[in-house]
Parts: sequence; C-alpha cells; structure tokens
Amino acid sequence: MEAFVARSRDAICQTLMHAAHDAFRRDLDRLAAAVAAGKGGAAHVRDGWDNLKDQLRMHQDVGERLLWPRVEHALAGRPAERAVLADMRDGHARIAALTACVDAALEDGRGAVAAVLALRETLEGHLRHEESTALPLAESVLEAGEWRALAAEAEGRCAPAAPLFVPWVVDGIAPVDRSRFLTALPGSVRARNRVTWEPRYRKRRLWSI
Repeated sequence: MEAFVARSRDAICQTLMHAAHDAFRRDLDRLAAAVAAGKGGAAHVRDGWDNLKDQLRMHQDVGERLLWPRVEHALAGRPAERAVLADMRDGHARIAALTACVDAALEDGRGAVAAVLALRETLEGHLRHEESTALPLAESVLEAGEWRALAAEAEGRCAPAAPLFVPWVVDGIAPVDRSRFLTALPGSVRARNRVTWEPRYRKRRLWSI
C-alpha cells in the first residue's frame, strides 16, 4: 500500500501538522458553540468531542515519541533550545488536565462553557508556540534522512487512523486549504478518501445538533 504519510519535511511540518492544528481549533469552536447553546450532551456532539480527543492524543503521541526525541538529540549541548521541547511536554500535560475538566463538565452539565474556554485558550497558546518556535526548530536541525525515518515510523502509527484522520481534517475547510492538504498525500490515499472514507465520515454527522 502506498504510504499515508508524505515523505518531505515540508509536507510533514507545514501541511500535515498545521492542518491538524487547524482542525483542533475548528472542533473546539464547534464544541464551544454547542455547550453555549446547551447542547453539550447531544449524541453527535459527544461523538465529535470523543473524536477530537482521539486525534489530539495521536498528534501528541507522534510528537512525544517520534519527532521531539530526534530534535532533542540534535540539540545536544544547546540547553536554551532544548527548553523549547520541555515547554511542549509541559503543554501536553496542561492540555490533558483541561481535557479531563471538560469531560467532567460535560458529564455533570455544569461549568462546561468555562471549561471549554480554558482548554481552547491553553491549546491555542500551545499550538502557536509549536508553529512559531518548535516546528521551525525541528526543520532547522533535522536532516533529510531523519525526516524520512520519522515519516516511516509515523506511517506505521498513523496509517490505521487514516480513514478517519483525512476526512476529519478536510471537514468544512476552505477549498484552497483542502487542495493543499490532499495534494500532500499519495494519490491512492486521495482516491480512498474520495470514494470511501469521506462518505463514511459524513454519515457519522459529528457535531450535528
């Protein structure tokens, strides 16, 4: 099967990672709108939230286990720059705690608006830091061979999730962004998404209330 993860540095950092970031923002906005309307307990909203948590965990797992250890190794003897990676890990811990707060608020029906806002603000700060500092740092220190090895490992971890990840990313995004994201993927993946994955994803009606 043709690889799911594009092999170039630009595709990994500038397209796939950034596309996931934008999808996190979009879904948290959807969740905020749902809880503000008193619909946080609706079945399709909860399904959307569960999927968002799964996608966030996968994204963080790729960073923690595959990307940041390589960057950390390349930054040996450069403590100031390695501190950026510590910030990334600290951010993941804060996001996990706030995600648990959202879960609790959705369960008891109280404080959901404030909990979602706190998560949205913290995640936004984390994503901006990653986009402006951590990912450019990775691009500056990792060689082409390291990016290829990273892509191969990420393929093994992420390929089983591709049938949901790809249509989730392009759900409702602007045509130019959709084209940019899909073009970064192999042709066989685009075909599967068009014929099978996206129609199946739409039937789930995530976030509909």
